[in-house]
Amino acid sequence: MAEEQSQIPEMSFEQALRELEGVVRRLESGDVPLDESIDLYERGEQLRKACQARLDAAQARIEKIVAGSDGKPTGTEPFDAGASA
Repeated sequence: MAEEQSQIPEMSFEQALRELEGVVRRLESGDVPLDESIDLYERGEQLRKACQARLDAAQARIEKIVAGSDGKPTGTEPFDAGASA
């Protein structure tokens, strides 16, 4: 399980989301033994956190779009991941 968790940061958003959907399907099926369900839940939580972090970063980048006086985008500013909002 530790090896699987170390692979999450290398996954694309789409890969992590697909795997998360698979985990949810397996848990919802009710056909998984309790111990495996717990492991799946932990894996799903790690995948959810990774997906949420990528979505948050994308949202922050979108919010950096600079709007002109007419409200239309005039350019972008670099996203500073270390800065707080």
